[in-house]
Amino acid sequence: MTTRESVRDRTGLGPKGLVREARALLDSAATLLDDHRRALDEVLGALAPLRAQAVKDALVEVPVARLRDVSGGRLRLGPLEDAGIGTVLHVLDTTPYRLQLLPGVGPQTAAQLHAAARRIADAAERSASIRLDVDARDPATTALVVALHRLVNAGPELSRAEAAARELGERLGPPVADARPALSWWRRSFAGRRRRGRAREALGEIAALLPAEDARGTALLLPQASVDLLRPAASGAEAWLDFEVRAAEYHTLLAELAALEPEREAAEGFLPAGVAERVKAQPLDDAHRTVSLRGYQAFGARFALAQERVILGDEMGLGKTVQAIAAIAHLRAGGGTHFLVACPASVLVNWLREIEARCTLAAHPVHGPGRAAALAAWIGSGGIAVTTLDSLYALDVPSGVPVAMFVVDEAHYAKNPEARRSRTVAAWCGRTARVLLLTGTPMENRVAEFRVLVGYLRPELLTEIGPDEAAVGPRAFRSAIARVYLRRNQRDVLAELPEVVHVDEWEEFSPSDEAAYRRAVAEGNFMAMRRAAYAVPAGSAKLRRVAELAGEAAENGLKVVVFSYFRDVLAAVHGVLGPDAHGPVTGAVPAARRQALVDAFTAAPGHAVLLAQIQAGASGLNLQAASVVILCEPQVKPALEAQAVGRTHRMGQVRRVQVHRLLTPAGVDRRMLEILGVKARLFDDYARRSDLAEAAPEAVDVAEQSLARRIVEEERVRLETGPGAVADPEDTGGGP
Repeated sequence: MTTRESVRDRTGLGPKGLVREARALLDSAATLLDDHRRALDEVLGALAPLRAQAVKDALVEVPVARLRDVSGGRLRLGPLEDAGIGTVLHVLDTTPYRLQLLPGVGPQTAAQLHAAARRIADAAERSASIRLDVDARDPATTALVVALHRLVNAGPELSRAEAAARELGERLGPPVADARPALSWWRRSFAGRRRRGRAREALGEIAALLPAEDARGTALLLPQASVDLLRPAASGAEAWLDFEVRAAEYHTLLAELAALEPEREAAEGFLPAGVAERVKAQPLDDAHRTVSLRGYQAFGARFALAQERVILGDEMGLGKTVQAIAAIAHLRAGGGTHFLVACPASVLVNWLREIEARCTLAAHPVHGPGRAAALAAWIGSGGIAVTTLDSLYALDVPSGVPVAMFVVDEAHYAKNPEARRSRTVAAWCGRTARVLLLTGTPMENRVAEFRVLVGYLRPELLTEIGPDEAAVGPRAFRSAIARVYLRRNQRDVLAELPEVVHVDEWEEFSPSDEAAYRRAVAEGNFMAMRRAAYAVPAGSAKLRRVAELAGEAAENGLKVVVFSYFRDVLAAVHGVLGPDAHGPVTGAVPAARRQALVDAFTAAPGHAVLLAQIQAGASGLNLQAASVVILCEPQVKPALEAQAVGRTHRMGQVRRVQVHRLLTPAGVDRRMLEILGVKARLFDDYARRSDLAEAAPEAVDVAEQSLARRIVEEERVRLETGPGAVADPEDTGGGP
C-alpha cells in the first residue's frame, strides 16, 4: 500500500485535509506560545521597577570604600568623600561629567569610578530579593501580583501545554513544510524527484504524529491553555486574596521567572561537585506529577533517584513530601507500579491529601478498619500505600510485589535499633532497592543516632565515618556522607519567606507561682517545676501574658498557635481564652481529628487560636495560617521548638511570624536555656548543612534524666529545700 493510500485509509481526508489538520495544531501551538509570552512579559514588566528599587535600596547602604574592592585598590576616593559622595548609589546618580569636575578627578578616574560602581550594581541586581508582602500592598507590588495571578490560575496544565506546543513545532513543523509539493499537481510539477519523495515521507510522518497527539489530547490542551491566559485581569484585591491562599505557588513562579532561586551551592546542599553533577544529570519525568517544583525541590527529587538510598534532611517547610512524590512519579513513568510510605499516624492524612493533590497515582490508606481492603487494592492495582510506622510490622506484602520505592517520613522516629518499628524499617530497607528517609531533625540528643539511619541504607559507609574524623569537626564528615545525605535550610533557599521574630517574654513568678514552684522543687518533681507557673491559673503571670498576646493578635486579625508540652497547661490556657479556642491537638487525638481541628482553625475568618501539645503539633501539620506562635515553656529538645515554629514559618507563609517564648527569670526556665545551648550548637554544627557526627570532644550530650536531676539539685541548693527523689521527667500533665 502506498503512503498516500495509507493516509486516506487513516483519515479519509487526503493529503490536503491531513496537512490542514496539522497546520491547525501548529497554529494552536503558536497562539499559545504567543499568549504565554505576553503573560510573561507582563510579569517581567511589573517586576522591573521592583527590582530597580531593590537595587537602589541595597546600594544606598554600600559605602564608596567598597569601590576599592572591585578595582584592586587603585581608585582615589578622597575627592568623593570630600564632596559628600558617600555611597555607591550616589556615585551612580552622579554623571561621569560631574564627577570629573571634582578636584583631583580626571575623565579616566571618573570613568573608572562609574565602572566600579556599575559592577557592584550588577551584583546587587543579580542578588536582589523581591518579597511579596500582604501588609505592604503598594501599587507596584500589586501590579506584580495581578500579573502572576494570570499564570498561577492557568494551573499546572499550562506548563504541559507549553512543552507540548514547543515539541509540536519541532516535530510537526518540518514535515508540514516538506509536504507542500504533495498538495497540488502544479507544486509536484515544479518539484524535483527528491523533493517529491521527501513530500511523501513527510505525509507519512504527519499521519503517524497526529494519532499520537490525539492520544495526548493536544488539540484540547492547547486552546484551553490559551483561554486560561486570556481571561480578564483580576482586580488587585482579588489577586491579593488569591495570593494569601496560594502563596507557595506564587513564590515558586516568581522564583522561576525572576531568577530568584537560591545560590547554587545552597540549593544543592553544599554537596561535593562530583555528586552534585551526577544528580543534575538525572532526568526527572513529570508525566504523573501535577505541580511545579522549585529548583531546589527538583534537585532533591533527582538526588533521591540518582543516589537510590538516601536521607533527605531538609529543614521544616521546604517540601520534603512533594520531593518524595516527584521521585515516585518519575519512577511510575519509568514502569514502577507499587510504592510504600511509612509515617507517624499524625501525618498519614496529610500524606493522603498531598498524594491526591500532587500526582496522578492512587493513594491507599493501609491503616485502621479498612486496611485489609486497601492493602488488597494496592497489591492488585498498584499506587502508593500509606501506613504508619507502628503498623508497618503487620503489613503482609507478598515477596512478588515489586515495591519501587520505600519512603519513611519522620525517619528519626526509627532511631532506636532495639525498637520494633526500627527493626521493621530496617527490614523493609533491606528488601527494597530504592529507599528515601525524610527527616528534618536527623539527631536530637545524640549525634550517634544519625549513624543508625545511615546503617539502614549503606551499612558499609559506617566504616568510613570514624570518631577520628568527627573529632576534627563537621567538615570532615561532609565528603564521607555526601552519597546519602542532603540538607537545605529555609534561610538558604526560601528568600521570599517573611522574617521570623523571636521574643523571649520574661515573666516574674506571682506569689502563687512561687509557692507552686517551691513545692515542686521540694518534691524533686522536674515536670511540676516546668509547669508551676500555670498551677494556679487565677494568679498565673504567664497565663496573663498569654491572654495579652492573644488579645493583641485579635485586634490585628492574626491567627495564633499556642504550644505546650503539658496537657494541663493547655487546659489552663483554654480556660483563659475561652471555648472558642480550637483544640487542643494532643497525642491522644486521632490523626483525622487533628487535621479537622487544623482545617477549622485555618478556615476561620480573621483571628483564631489553636492549642497544641508541642510533640503532637510539631509533627505533620501545616500551620502557615498562623503568624503568632506562643511557646508556654522552653523544651528539653531544642529541635522540638524548631519543628513547632517550622510548622508556621514554611513555604506558603505570607506574614512575618512572631514567636513568643514565655520564661521565668529565676528557676527552671533560665537553667534549661543555659544548659541546652550546647545541644542547639551541636545540631547547627553537624546536621544543618548536610553534616553528620558520631562523636566529638565538644559534643557533650545532655540526657533528659540527667538534665532533670542536675536542675533539681541546683534549685534545691538555691532555694534551700530538702532532698528527695526526682520524679519521672516523662510526665506530660495528663498523659501523652
